[in-house]
Amino acid sequence: MLIRPASAEDRAEIWSIVEPVIRAGETYTLDREMSEDDALAYWLGADKETFVAEENGAILGTYYMRPNQAGAGRHVCNCGFMTRGSAAGRGVARRMCEHSLEHARSRGYRAMQFNFVVSANERAVRLWRSLGFQIVGRLPLAFHHPTHGYVDAFVMYQQL
Repeated sequence: MLIRPASAEDRAEIWSIVEPVIRAGETYTLDREMSEDDALAYWLGADKETFVAEENGAILGTYYMRPNQAGAGRHVCNCGFMTRGSAAGRGVARRMCEHSLEHARSRGYRAMQFNFVVSANERAVRLWRSLGFQIVGRLPLAFHHPTHGYVDAFVMYQQL
C-alpha cells in the first residue's frame, strides 16, 4: 500500500470516501448536509497535510495532519482518518495511522492527539489503543449518534 500526499487530481476520489462518512453522521461532528466544496475545503485545507492510501491505483483511504493548537501548543498534532467503506477490515486505517505517527515524528511533533473519538466507534477506539493511544479524557454524552442517541466522546493521546 502506497501512502502519498494528496493531489488536486485526487479530489473526486477523496470526496467519494468522505461523503458517505459525513452523510452517515456516526463518527465526525461535521454537518451531515455539508456540500462537496465545503467538505473538500475542510479536508484539504491549507492548515493540513493531506494524504491518500492507494493500492493498485485505487484510493482506499485518506487522512490529514495538522497542529492541534497554535503557538505554544503546535508541537502536538491532530489527525482525521477516513477509509472507503468497501476497504473496511483490510488494515487501511492501521497503515494510515502508522504512517501518520512516522510522519509526525519526522515533522518534529512531540505528541498526537485525537480530540473527539466517538465512543460508539468501537473499531476505531480499539485500533487507536492497539497503536499506543490512551484515553486521557471523556466528554460525557458529547455526540448525538443517529442510532445510539447521545454517546460519550474520548480524547485520545500518544507521546511521540
